[in-house]
Amino acid sequence: MAAKHLATCLFCRIIKGEIPSMKLLETEFSYSFLDIGPLSNGHSLVIPKYHAQKVHELPDEYLRDILPIAKKIAIAQGAENYNVLQNNGKPAHQLVDHVHFHVIPKPNEEEGLVIGWPAKSPAKEELQKVYDEMKRKLGL
Repeated sequence: MAAKHLATCLFCRIIKGEIPSMKLLETEFSYSFLDIGPLSNGHSLVIPKYHAQKVHELPDEYLRDILPIAKKIAIAQGAENYNVLQNNGKPAHQLVDHVHFHVIPKPNEEEGLVIGWPAKSPAKEELQKVYDEMKRKLGL
């Protein structure tokens, strides 16, 4: 599938070289660079060369390319612990409306990604209802 770009998108402009970046790896489908507002040293972004706001809108060939690049970057960062983060939509903390994956080293408790995990304890019946609905939507 041919690449799709949006002229006003920050990341599309970085891919096209209109905005400078500290490029790390580039392939036919992906582009990666250092984050200019890092949570820790080496914090990097991997972006598809196809403009899509959310991951479910991205063609599969672009998705297949991203995780091997994230893996290479994680190895190059040299951190034993790290996060690979991808957000979809403003309520889910997506700041740039172009799919992107963060690779964030977690060298200690103070640096890197800090998250809360507000886990719930639904009744077994409620979990079963959600499970059955998702299976139905997946065609299983």
